[in-house]
Amino acid sequence: MASSARKRPRQEPEDNRAECPFKIDVVNPDDKDSKRKSKKRKTEGEDEDATAKVNLQMSPFAPCGKFKKHETMDLYFKVSPPKKWTDMTRYNSFVLNGVKYFSEGFIYVANDSSIERQKAANDNKPMQIRKKSDDDWVARILEIRASDEHHVYARIYWMYWPDELPAGTLDGKKFVQGRQPYHGMNELVASNHMDIINVVSVTSQATVRQWFEENDEEIQHALYWRQAFDVRSYELSSVDLVCLCNTPANPDRKLLGCTVEACKKWMHEECIIEDALQSTYKRLGADKPHLPSEPIKKAESEIEGQRPLSPSDTGAAVSAQHSIDVKAEAEPAQNGSGNVDVKQTEEEDGPTAPEDAAPSSGRRSASAAAGTGTPSTKLVLKSASGRKGGKPKKKGEANGETSRPWEGLFEVTLNTEKNGPPVLEFRDLREGIVGGEKTWTEPVKCLLCATTVN
Repeated sequence: MASSARKRPRQEPEDNRAECPFKIDVVNPDDKDSKRKSKKRKTEGEDEDATAKVNLQMSPFAPCGKFKKHETMDLYFKVSPPKKWTDMTRYNSFVLNGVKYFSEGFIYVANDSSIERQKAANDNKPMQIRKKSDDDWVARILEIRASDEHHVYARIYWMYWPDELPAGTLDGKKFVQGRQPYHGMNELVASNHMDIINVVSVTSQATVRQWFEENDEEIQHALYWRQAFDVRSYELSSVDLVCLCNTPANPDRKLLGCTVEACKKWMHEECIIEDALQSTYKRLGADKPHLPSEPIKKAESEIEGQRPLSPSDTGAAVSAQHSIDVKAEAEPAQNGSGNVDVKQTEEEDGPTAPEDAAPSSGRRSASAAAGTGTPSTKLVLKSASGRKGGKPKKKGEANGETSRPWEGLFEVTLNTEKNGPPVLEFRDLREGIVGGEKTWTEPVKCLLCATTVN
């Protein structure tokens, strides 16, 4: 059964929108009723324009993660009105305000928020705090068609800002809405949410790359995507889970990697610090001072072995046994181990669109598009998210006690800038503690294999 993609509601009058007479209907290829109705129309000799052709869009996105319901993001769809769409000429590119845009390229598309922000800037009004989703929308061009230079349209797939993920989105085993802790500031979510827009809504080209999580050293400074959203099932593709807390990595935050062959796990910086705070509180509590580790002293027997066993009388020879080599007890060993000419399908360059840009007539709702409403050892740096929330209450919380009693008592920072192995730098914030050290350092240990990181 086909489902119509409705316009997103607008605050402003529609005369401020870029006109687009086309809409997309997502089709279930297994829907027998749809096939039966289509066959009946043809049998009765109904106008061919009344029955849109079912097309298959192979997805340009191949996320590393998996979906539970659908193996791919390939989409069956119809364009309405079909004849008006197919009668237009298909192009590989179009030119807008002197800039050439290509099929398969990424673009920024104007919306109400970005238009209002531009107006405020032109009027020198103070800027409001905004989210990434207040920026221009981002889309990938799938197809370009035009009847003349004044009527140029692009069929696109929308890229979602994480803030735009709708309520009821399935992320692993839980339902979420909006941005999640593991989403980076410049992260987008690819989708098979299809639309047709008037290209006068396009504001500029966009550069978007896919981030492969196994590339541990890659830092994302531009727009990127690693996860995809299937509008048919409201499902996000899976992402790699890291650390003891078993949550995804946020590329904007540090991860420390254990390279012990049997481990090779990434750890969140905040998880390492949290573990250090918890261990320190368990050892010192609220009133015990931190005593510095005493240097290892020589064994008494070793000191004895450095002098004769019996004192000598003045001026007298003394018979004595040969010296005995005495060794200290063995210390336990630590575990370690130019522009390109693009031609039209008919061997022409694309038409030049008019220079007057206008905001898009609107991104259609995901629910309508889908037809449903309904995360020695060497340390390596990466970027990562925080601990998983929603943990069960610990003992004492029921009585009003905090689950993190060390808060405000100690401070820990992870220093990876110094030469040599990384260290945890502690600071005692407690008052009235007599004796002991107020600052000290400790080595970092892997949260999973407990090996000291060197």
